[in-house]
Amino acid sequence: MLLTIDIGNTETTAGVFDGGVLRAHWRLTTAVAQTADEVRILLLQLVAAEGIARESVTGVALCSVVPPKTQHVVDACDVAFGVTPIVIGPESRLPITLDVDEPSTVGADRIVNTLAASQIYKRDCIIVDMGTATTFDCVSGSGSFFGGIIQPGVQTSVTALFAKTAMLPISTALATPARAIGTNTADCIRAGVVFGAADSIDGLIGRIKAEWPHPTVPYVVGTGGLAETFRAFCSSFDEVDPVLTLKGLELAHRILSNN
Repeated sequence: MLLTIDIGNTETTAGVFDGGVLRAHWRLTTAVAQTADEVRILLLQLVAAEGIARESVTGVALCSVVPPKTQHVVDACDVAFGVTPIVIGPESRLPITLDVDEPSTVGADRIVNTLAASQIYKRDCIIVDMGTATTFDCVSGSGSFFGGIIQPGVQTSVTALFAKTAMLPISTALATPARAIGTNTADCIRAGVVFGAADSIDGLIGRIKAEWPHPTVPYVVGTGGLAETFRAFCSSFDEVDPVLTLKGLELAHRILSNN
């Protein structure tokens, strides 16, 4: 079995693949201060809770945008499963092209999403990954990542709002709004956060499509922690796959293991 780990700034997503099928997956808070021993214990507990023996994990693939956390996870996997993880980055020999000004600065998650999009959909795609930042990755059907957009993530924007204002209930911010015109503070916040983010995403996708360099219309895939929440509000989404990055890691491991 293959353990896949996507380390993001706010959340870490992990999953276990059995023969290419995602058997279990988890979404965890990224705790940079955790030691390798703490990470090892957590991973073993998660795997055991799904009835998976530690000896069954024979491979690990990970991507990370949090360098201080990466080595702790690598060390934890070494000890827990006796496996040294394959760490995906710009230098990984994958069948994709980073056709941008500074390829070495492209986030590992965007690289993995590019691989997943090109291998799974085999067509031009816009991948909207809703995490700490909301990223828009422009990917050709041949596997070229040729740019995109990065905007503050929904939760990041909400946190900034509540840090600068008083008497606003943060717990209500991402609840589904009933209508655009709120008649109390909580409803006004819900409408502003949810509808504002959804319309921003749809608007940016419209701008990207207007500049798309190929004659084909790109397929839009939402992923990340908040993609399911916004499925109903983003009219530009053609599909939502919250675990697309994990699927990309599974594909990357399969490709690199056979090189």
